Amino acid sequence: MSRLTAVILTVLLLTACNSIDEDLSDCESNFELNYELRLVTNMTTEMQTQLTTQTDIYVGASLRSYLSNIFTDYAHDVDLSFYDTVDDSIRLDHQTAIMNDNQKTYTLYLPKRQYQHLAVANLQNDSLVTLTGDEKCHTAKLLQINADTITSLNTGIFTARQPLNVLEVDTTFHVKLYMVNCATALVLDTTGIEIRSIRAEAVGFATGFNICDSTFTFRNNNLTVKADNIDMGQNSKKLCLCTVSLPSREPFQQRLVIETEEPFANTYTENGLWQYKVYVTLKNGTTTQSVLNMATPLRAGQLKIIKASLRDDGAVVTNAINVGVSVTLDWKPGGEYNPIL
Repeated sequence: MSRLTAVILTVLLLTACNSIDEDLSDCESNFELNYELRLVTNMTTEMQTQLTTQTDIYVGASLRSYLSNIFTDYAHDVDLSFYDTVDDSIRLDHQTAIMNDNQKTYTLYLPKRQYQHLAVANLQNDSLVTLTGDEKCHTAKLLQINADTITSLNTGIFTARQPLNVLEVDTTFHVKLYMVNCATALVLDTTGIEIRSIRAEAVGFATGFNICDSTFTFRNNNLTVKADNIDMGQNSKKLCLCTVSLPSREPFQQRLVIETEEPFANTYTENGLWQYKVYVTLKNGTTTQSVLNMATPLRAGQLKIIKASLRDDGAVVTNAINVGVSVTLDWKPGGEYNPIL
């Protein structure tokens, strides 16, 4: 678990106290917001468990480099909102800042009252996710761009929500930000197999996140995330295909991103929760489609590695637990059925 602490002495000068005869000590209060970026992830454990052979060493190094901006304890930018706690919970003030460090201090002021505070980190460098509806607390959400197919997310995105009772001078609040996105890696052994090309995509992931409630939302039609083919070097017989996205559905009920007790314990369902689709074009020009159905959820902060290999007909085969594979030889594009996961 990695931690990033940013101490922020906070913000907002409202106009409620504007009489020269008033006792201003009752109107404003200095206080500290101590931000801690909590990277709760299984990345190291997953790599140590799944990438165990000598040839996997190169895969692990390349995968770790690819994910260096995702599973990180570093905050580039923060977006801070402070809301009323009654009626429509409208935003009373809004601040953004560039941190670019493990710790940074801002000196600001806030009138004494109760607030609901929401914070988001690392949005600025990811054009695929936007903060919307944030004029009111309970409508503030992260939304991926409205497209059928997207590339992987570019940053590790973190959020926090916390009530603030700003009534005393020199009060310190500790705000913890938790990761909302996750990653997958499909590691394919191609030893002895000659192919013309390979591509992969994954489906079954959330398309939005309600910040205050810490819950994920899904569109009726599945979002497709294109997998990146990580460069393993010319001499490697293994391919590594990766995606970075929001989590999948849960088999029973959604978990909150702040749940850290057994956060990656497996829960199973007979129906696939998310899928990998792999398309292998052989030397003879035909394409083989393999669909890997995952029976365990992909959760916020999680890295899931699936090890598999290619047959000479281009089919993907795997011994991974709770992964079912269906294969279509001489696959043709068009007329493909995408079930609602």
